[in-house]
Amino acid sequence: MRGMLQKGFSLVEILVSVLIFSIGLLGLAAMQLNALKFNQGASERSHAVFLAYEMADRMRAGRGDVAAGFYDLSLDGELSCVPDSTNSGGCKPFQRDLAEWRANLSAQLTNGTGSISRNGGQVTITVQWDESRVGDSETQQFSFVTRM
Repeated sequence: MRGMLQKGFSLVEILVSVLIFSIGLLGLAAMQLNALKFNQGASERSHAVFLAYEMADRMRAGRGDVAAGFYDLSLDGELSCVPDSTNSGGCKPFQRDLAEWRANLSAQLTNGTGSISRNGGQVTITVQWDESRVGDSETQQFSFVTRM
């Protein structure tokens, strides 16, 4: 009798082991998915920071246009000139900078857009994008403030 009880007890041990192992694998898969999500979010934030600094560098090269307010742009503001193959020479340097910046924002960030505002010598560059596909809140925003 004793031998028969031990055989059944081994089967229960194996079933419990498989259950614990399966739960561990599901936890590991959840950790991997979270790591991918956070990595994607960090990548978008890095692109946003880079693009804000890129525009700041463009604006430092054209300080006179910044002081005149030519770089001022709202989030939903229309660009006055968008260079393409037919009118590349028709845009002024600040218009080309804004058009290229907006194109880079939309290409590198999901629904990316940006704005630039001045308050005296202080310039605020805002980059906005959508992170809903990686599970975070729908809109993320990064503001870069510098003095010119």
